[in-house]
Amino acid sequence: MDTCFSSSISSCSARFISAAKVQSLHLHAARLPRQQQLHFLNRTFAVRKLGRASGRVVAAATGGKQKQQVETANGGMISAGEASPGFGGTKPSVTKKSVVSNILFGNSNAHVDSGFSTLNGSTAVDHSIQIDPLGVSTTAAAAAWLCDALEKVLVWMFVDTDQQGKNPSSSSQFFLTGHYAPVSETDPTSNLAISGSIPECLNGEFVHVTPNPKFNPVAYYHWFDGDGMLHGLRIKDGKATYVARFVKTSRLQQEEYYGAAKFIKASTFLGDMHGVKGIFFSLLFNLRVKLKVIDISNGYGTGNTALVYHNKQLLVLHENDFPYVIRVLENGDLETIGRKYLNPLATRFTAHPKIDPFTGEMFGLYWDFMELPYCTYQIFSKEGILMEPVPITIPEGVMIHDFAITENYAIFLDLSLLVNPKHFVEGEHVYKFDASKESRIGLLPRYAKNESQIRWFTIPTCMIFHLCNAWEEADEIVLIACRMSTIDFTYFIDFHQDKANASRALLYEFRMNMKTGKVTQKQLSTLTTEFPEINDKYTGRKQRYVYGSIMDDMLKVVGVAKYDLSLELELGTRDLKIGGNIKGLFLHGDGRQGSEPIFVPRTPSKELLEDDGYLICFVYDKKVGCSEMVIIDAKTMASKPVGVINLPTRVPSGLHSIFLSEEQLNNQG
Repeated sequence: MDTCFSSSISSCSARFISAAKVQSLHLHAARLPRQQQLHFLNRTFAVRKLGRASGRVVAAATGGKQKQQVETANGGMISAGEASPGFGGTKPSVTKKSVVSNILFGNSNAHVDSGFSTLNGSTAVDHSIQIDPLGVSTTAAAAAWLCDALEKVLVWMFVDTDQQGKNPSSSSQFFLTGHYAPVSETDPTSNLAISGSIPECLNGEFVHVTPNPKFNPVAYYHWFDGDGMLHGLRIKDGKATYVARFVKTSRLQQEEYYGAAKFIKASTFLGDMHGVKGIFFSLLFNLRVKLKVIDISNGYGTGNTALVYHNKQLLVLHENDFPYVIRVLENGDLETIGRKYLNPLATRFTAHPKIDPFTGEMFGLYWDFMELPYCTYQIFSKEGILMEPVPITIPEGVMIHDFAITENYAIFLDLSLLVNPKHFVEGEHVYKFDASKESRIGLLPRYAKNESQIRWFTIPTCMIFHLCNAWEEADEIVLIACRMSTIDFTYFIDFHQDKANASRALLYEFRMNMKTGKVTQKQLSTLTTEFPEINDKYTGRKQRYVYGSIMDDMLKVVGVAKYDLSLELELGTRDLKIGGNIKGLFLHGDGRQGSEPIFVPRTPSKELLEDDGYLICFVYDKKVGCSEMVIIDAKTMASKPVGVINLPTRVPSGLHSIFLSEEQLNNQG
């Protein structure tokens, strides 16, 4: 998904992908009304002509070299068919899946610049972007011009445009409108209006990350594809300062150089990457890389998903890349320090690592749909030292967005959302929910040296994006998660309410008995519940309360529910009311939309009750046109907030958040 793209493929691979593209084009054309088929094929002919022109430019850029090469795991280049020392002297295997993967997404074993890679995970500031600036040479200028011309033709072919042919229609860019619409950076702004009170424990900085494209997408766009923007609220001595800054990723810096979007919207394979058009847009991206119009040697993640604080560093995460280190300045401003290379043998890290509150260790994984083992388990010491990674073999590529730990186990998900590039040539989405694919939960001793001790438990078919927590209870391992019985990814391409309803997440409990091998599941909510939050001091240990974001039928966050796991669910109702295991309910109100809540304990004391603290989150008020930070009493869940801080602008719908205490800010490395 996210690595260095292969420079070429073998002749048999080329024949396969060429035939696949032709077949896909014919399938696409066949679905069109008769009067549009000729028009579509004429446009395809135009791409062929530009494609032949691109071949001449590629030849010029590479000095006419036609020798096929394959990049090895250690970054060296070997001729196709020769023995590779990186694979024990064996020839690289060629399969249908690998052929499609290589031409669309490149070699998954991309080389990471050893000049930056260290086993202790030290920070590396990315100053090594290698692009051939326009105007330096005729070839460079021609390459950039050619890619832009090809892009315009692809947009002409595949993207619905308005009558003037200037802007993609709202159907293809739904996630650039309304509460999803991007905003500009905001310099630190003080003297914000405050109502109510601000508890002393909130001295620190609240940071929320949102996908926020800086440049207008050329074609299709999905919410998950945007550049990462950090929205910070610095609170100190009863005063608040708001700031909004882009995460200065390698990708964003290059697009800032060009002043336009150049990278494919493929961070999650949701924007440009679907069916026939996905093949063409990915090939165009491959061409830009080959001609050095853009450089992906330092990754091309967006830093738009989640945040974690570990080893005195704030990290912004995106599972398509390594994290970026962010420093919080005295005035609350947010500065991107650089890309953190956690593992020199990998190119990415999970968006949801887990910190053990007792040992200070960080546990995580990275997954890959290109080749076995598809998943690798990682542990980092309190000081950030990487222990020996453990490969976890999964039969086929699946999406693994989250991860959990208990005191003695690590928990892995092998569910039914497949990730396979062959879906492109079948005219489908690369993500495909397969109800016939077995769903499993894997339990591995936390410090296992290999996967031989992992135990898999089969559960009813489902998809889970977010896990809440897990713990050990007698002979059982208990896992709390937001479970979806199915998911239709076409919803993520073009919003449809019926598809959104089909993709509802409900809170569930899973119990795996380590003695009998049996597993049970139990529904814990009737309300659509996502972005679960707990008191982090209970990570990996038994807890009683879960705070979940409650969503309406349009998947907007309308409030926060406090679930008491010691009580039974009241089935048969989706009313927004207290009852059953819903201990408390805070509603944001009409025309208002919330974000993920973060729990902040009232004091650092370990003797504190689990729910003795506050929930904080950003809430957008459509009537006012701005957002505010709302402070909720997590114990009483009173309908009136403890305090409200008014922001000078709107915070777009985002993903995850974090709160850094005054002590953590002062101890930044």
